[in-house]
Amino acid sequence: MRDVIVVGAGGGGAVVAKELAGRGLDVLVLEAGPHHKDSERDFTHFEIDQNSSLNGVFRFGPSDRRRQAWPRDLPQHSAIAQVAGVGGTTLHYFGNSPRAMPGAFEGFRGRNPDAYDRTHLFPFTYEELVPFYRWVEATLPVQTAAMGTKEQIFLNAADRTGLHHQIQKDISRDSFRPQENAILQPEGFAGLTADPNQLFFPVARGCTFCGHCLQGCFEPLRAPRNLKAKRSMDNSYIPMALTANRWAHHGKAITLLPNAFAVKILIDAASQAHAVTWRDTLTGALTSEEAKVIVLAAGAIETPRLWLNSNLPNPNDWVGRGLTDHHLDFVVGLLPFDAGFSRGPASAARADFPGRGSLEQTGGMPGTAVQFSALSDSGIIGLYDNGTVGTGGADAVGRPAGRLLKEVFRNIDNLLSIAVLTDDDVEPQNRVTLSSTFPPDEHGRIPRVEVNGRGRSPRTKANREFLVGKAVEILRAAGATSVVRVNFAPLLLHMQSSMRMGRNPQNSVLDESGEARSVKRLFVADASTLANAIGGPNPTLTVYAVATRTAEKIFRRYFGGDPWVQREEPVSSISQRVTLAVQAAGP
Repeated sequence: MRDVIVVGAGGGGAVVAKELAGRGLDVLVLEAGPHHKDSERDFTHFEIDQNSSLNGVFRFGPSDRRRQAWPRDLPQHSAIAQVAGVGGTTLHYFGNSPRAMPGAFEGFRGRNPDAYDRTHLFPFTYEELVPFYRWVEATLPVQTAAMGTKEQIFLNAADRTGLHHQIQKDISRDSFRPQENAILQPEGFAGLTADPNQLFFPVARGCTFCGHCLQGCFEPLRAPRNLKAKRSMDNSYIPMALTANRWAHHGKAITLLPNAFAVKILIDAASQAHAVTWRDTLTGALTSEEAKVIVLAAGAIETPRLWLNSNLPNPNDWVGRGLTDHHLDFVVGLLPFDAGFSRGPASAARADFPGRGSLEQTGGMPGTAVQFSALSDSGIIGLYDNGTVGTGGADAVGRPAGRLLKEVFRNIDNLLSIAVLTDDDVEPQNRVTLSSTFPPDEHGRIPRVEVNGRGRSPRTKANREFLVGKAVEILRAAGATSVVRVNFAPLLLHMQSSMRMGRNPQNSVLDESGEARSVKRLFVADASTLANAIGGPNPTLTVYAVATRTAEKIFRRYFGGDPWVQREEPVSSISQRVTLAVQAAGP
C-alpha cells in the first residue's frame, strides 16, 4: 500500500507530490498524458505543431499524436485550453505568478470588501496563506519579470492614466506593476542577442527572450532540465519530486507513471477513499492500487468528471458547480511604432483593480495572435454586428477580416494587446457534468462543460466592462492609432472553483484543508479547489500555495508529521539548484 496516490502531474499535483515525498512518504503520481523527458527533442517553436487541440504536443489527448484527442461536450460557443502530460497546462502557461487579492478571503478588513463575491470566500484568511506564497515563491522561484519593449510601453501608459505604481506583492489599490513571474532572469548572453551560437547554457542562462512561451520552454539549449527558463511544473517541481531524497535527508523520490488515466476512485464501507484504478493509455490494461490518502489534481474538468464517474457521494450537488474562468476579453491597439509584440516573455506587466479584476499586457507569435483575434462572440468588423456587447470605448468590436485583418497583422510587432481578467462570481449554473449527448470514451462518460457567457451575473458583466474601459484608456495613452475589442468567446484558460473549498457545506465540496467532506482521506489540490475567482489575478501561484498548505494538512492529519512551511526555508533554493546543475553539467 502506498502512502499517497496523486492523480495528475500538473500544477497542484506536482506540488503535493514534491512536498510529501520530501517528507519521506511513498508517493505514486498518475498522469494521463506523456512525459516529455527531453524538451529539446519533444518541443519546437512551431505553433501548430505544439498548440493544435487536435494533434498538437500540447493537447488533451494520448501521447500517440496519431490518435484523436479526448473529447469534450461543449454546448456553447467555446473552447478549452487544457494539456495532458507531465506538467499539465503549465507546459504552455506564461509563468505569471501574482498573489490573489486579499478581499477574496475571510477576515478581509481592507478597502471596499463588498466589491467581492462575499458569498463564496476562502475559508481562511489571506494572512494564513502568505507563508505558503512565500514558500512557493522561493521554491520556483518567482521573481520580478525582466522588462522588454512592450512592457515598458504598457507601464508608461498606465502611469500616464494616473494609476498608482505598486511595489508590493500584496494588492491593496488600483495600480500597475511588472509581473511577478516564474521565469528565470536572463544572464550572460540571454536577452542580449539572437545569435544561436551564444544562446546555450552556461553562456546564456535564464530567459533568452525567444517569445515562444506558449510552445513550452526548452531554452537555454543544453541547460539541465531544472534550469530551463520557464518554471513550468516539468521544469521545476517534477524534477525536485523525482530527486526528493536529495533535498531532505528523510526524503524519497516519487514514482511517476505517465500514460496512466485514472478512471475510478474506490471507497470503503466507511466512505473512506482507499484505492485508484487507472487505464494504461498505450495498452488499455487496467490497474488498481491502494493508498492511505488519495489526492485528486487532474484539473477543474477532469477532477469532477472522475468523481462523478466513480459514483462518489455528492450530497449537495456541488461537485462540478461554480466553475469560474475570469470571463476573459482582449483589447488590441495598433501602434505607429515597434512595440516588440513577439519578443520576450509573453506577459510581463499588469494592472490590478481590487474587486474588479486585472489587466495583463500580452504578446506572442502570429498564429496565436490571429487565432485569439478571431475567437469572438461578436461579428466580423465592418460586415455584421451581433449586438452582444458595447465597444467600451474601442473603435470596433469583433473579429477582423479581409483588409482590416491584413492591416492589423501586417507588422505584428506594432501591436499592444491587453488581456482582461474579471473577478467573476461563483455561479452554480456554470458547471462540469457527465454528458448524455455524446457516447462514453474508453475512460468513461465524457465531461460536459457549461459556461453561460452571456448570462453572467451583473457584477461579473460590470467588472468586464469596467476593465475593458481601462484597457482602452491605457492603449490610447500608449499612442494607439486604432483600438479593437475582441469580445472574447469563452476560451477556458483560467478554470477554477468546480470542486470549491468553503465554510458553508451547502455550497462547497471541500473543507478548509482541501479534504472532501463526504469522502475521508480524499483531498483535491488543483485549481478546482479555489473558493472563488481570487479577485481576478492569474490562479497559478494561488493553486501552488493552497496545494502546499493541503500537503501540510495531509502530513499532519494522517501521518503524524509536523508543519514545515512556517519554520523552514525551502531546501530546494535556486542557489542550490544552480550549484548542483552546474556541477552535473561539468566543465
